Amino acid sequence: MRIHADHTVCEGIGMCEATADDYFEVGDDGFVKVLDDSPEESERTYVKAAVEACPVSALRLEG
Repeated sequence: MRIHADHTVCEGIGMCEATADDYFEVGDDGFVKVLDDSPEESERTYVKAAVEACPVSALRLEG
């Protein structure tokens, strides 16, 4: 599984970072940065919750 962030949609709200700060960070430019795009199996539920928390659907999981 890989995390994909769409910066054309991201508004920098930060719900992903608030939910999973080991994987997401809103940068000074106002866009999400994916800190680790390949979470371990044990972290997938945590990451999936963060992706689903995005109010503008700027994140998705592939694979």
